[in-house]
Amino acid sequence: MDLAQNNLGSETSPYLLQHHDNPVHWQPWSPEILAAAKAANKPVLLSVGYAACHWCHVMAHESFEDDGIAALMNEMFINIKLDREERPDLDSVYQNALALLGQQGGWPLTMFLTPDGEPFWGGTYFPKEARYGRPGFGDVLKSVSEIYTNQQDNIRHNVAQIGQALIKMNSGATGSMPSLATIDQCGHGCLQIMDGENGGTNGAPKFPQPSLLALLWRTGTRTGDADLKRITRHSLDRMCQGGIYDHVGGGFARYAVDDQWLVPHFEKMLYDNAQLIDLMCDVWRDNGDGGKNPLYETRIAETIDWILRDMRIPGGAFAASLDADSEGVEGKFYVWDEAEIDEILGSDAALFKQFYDVSAAGNWEDKNILNRTQSGLGLPDPATEKKLAEMRDKLLEVRNKRIWPGWDDKALTDWNAMTIAAMAEAAMVFKRADWLDYAKLAYNFVISSLMQDGRFLHSYRDGKAQHAGMLEDYAHMIRAALRLYECFGEDAYLREAIDWCEKVEDLFVDAKGGYFQSASDATDLVIRQKPHMDNAVPAGNSIMAQNLARLYALTGETKYRDRAETTIAAFAGRLTEQFPNMPGLLLAAEMLQNPLQIVLISNERSQDFMEMRRAIFAACLPNRAITILSDTATLPDLHPAKGKTAINGKVTAYVCQGPVCSTPVTNAKDLGQLLADLPTKTA
Repeated sequence: MDLAQNNLGSETSPYLLQHHDNPVHWQPWSPEILAAAKAANKPVLLSVGYAACHWCHVMAHESFEDDGIAALMNEMFINIKLDREERPDLDSVYQNALALLGQQGGWPLTMFLTPDGEPFWGGTYFPKEARYGRPGFGDVLKSVSEIYTNQQDNIRHNVAQIGQALIKMNSGATGSMPSLATIDQCGHGCLQIMDGENGGTNGAPKFPQPSLLALLWRTGTRTGDADLKRITRHSLDRMCQGGIYDHVGGGFARYAVDDQWLVPHFEKMLYDNAQLIDLMCDVWRDNGDGGKNPLYETRIAETIDWILRDMRIPGGAFAASLDADSEGVEGKFYVWDEAEIDEILGSDAALFKQFYDVSAAGNWEDKNILNRTQSGLGLPDPATEKKLAEMRDKLLEVRNKRIWPGWDDKALTDWNAMTIAAMAEAAMVFKRADWLDYAKLAYNFVISSLMQDGRFLHSYRDGKAQHAGMLEDYAHMIRAALRLYECFGEDAYLREAIDWCEKVEDLFVDAKGGYFQSASDATDLVIRQKPHMDNAVPAGNSIMAQNLARLYALTGETKYRDRAETTIAAFAGRLTEQFPNMPGLLLAAEMLQNPLQIVLISNERSQDFMEMRRAIFAACLPNRAITILSDTATLPDLHPAKGKTAINGKVTAYVCQGPVCSTPVTNAKDLGQLLADLPTKTA
């Protein structure tokens, strides 16, 4: 490969392709490029971002498209561009390195490395000229090059210090399995960081944080704590009615830059929406505070409609993201002038403007971000809502004619798996067979297009699957398989989940406890990390521990219990100080100690079977483990319902908490009542 030219043109990542015309001699990440840097005795400038990243675009326009800056970069460094969504394992290593340097992470990530890939200094966005309290990028390049050339002792010192700290960070902190009482304390402890007025966590920016909200909700549900349930609902209400939600097209933006949920950072990511669909399904099923909230049902349907309309790629998988920018302007695709609303809606405009906070002055940079916070956190009467929906459809038709933001149409295994699981859950809750079909189609796409020699690959675009699958890919696909097993009752899904669990043991397990993010045969990382703190997406160890707990409930095989306990214990020593960042592991511990095992025995998919299955999915049962059997099949020896049989040839259900199972239930009404009356705490 000729390093004296830009070599991104043959890549498939939309983010990398955005930079293939830069005068910078960008190279894709590879061991060969690092070897070339070593041969040239040049440091590496690693620039990490993603296609929908606004500040990545800003730095690109200011610096990477500038001939003078490019000349400095090409002279002094081997320059590597990395799509963080294709290689989250590499991104995680260098984000942690930046944090160890005392700087806040984010994207674009700008790291300076030795030719061996070892980080010695870095930052995020650098302006071309000094401003915002940040040095100019040209000055940064010259200073780093001078230090690397003339102060090798300092470079070696930094490399050693960062390397040792990364190893220490990776070592975990073992502890005991958190009890239900400890989980409750952690859930209650999270209230101190929550914004009681606006929802979400205190201050700005505000991220949806569905993993944290799931912990609050499930703790509140199990303990009957009204405060925990209220803050979860209030957070969802503010998001669903705020500007972070796309009221015209559906779907949630990545975060809001203010503390009111008004001004989104306009990119829309698949993973946020999948997790929020899952969470809203859980909360919608609760009958408290006057019954099921139609707001969540509406937002779930609109968000799934958006995914199916705007995010599907040929073959049925789902694309990664939509950009924040169009025509080089952040949010231009999504905002409105009052005059546009008046022209499009005519005599109906006054009603629309009342509900959506539209004015001549606007609510953001002289434009209007549509939101319904001021008009109330619920929905109006059905007739008014129907009329508003018709108006939104008119606006969508007009908006679709605008120049669209960039579309990152690569399919990522873990994000697709999140969406498959969420869509399948929503399909069962809201009786939408078409959603279940789309979920199954996407699942089959991943199996057929993102597997090679029995192992997952991480990313697919333009007919090319690449990058070795990571822990998150396996963990989320196991979760998706278990979700589809509950929906369909087909043993093939359970077998696939079990097979992939064994593959995780082969490739990712750490003998000291927990799982590495990258496989044992990964060769291009300075360290294999063990993610355990949930960020915008749950940590791989969190999801894996939840899967193991669910598999133990389904199969009774103690190896899954032991693996789950070992994984949770590997990080439990950090819970006291870091529990708001570890909700996924707490939820796994709850599932392990407090599962609800439901057995549905039926020889055929009769109407009675369908109704009883719907009764299960209609109930708010976060720790459920559903086994669907024929009356000739047997349960594992350690399952509490072992030996239970169908009654008089009827579809029969048993519900077990701890070692105790209910009497047999043979109709949907009685099953629904039984589930509604269950005690919340473990037996």
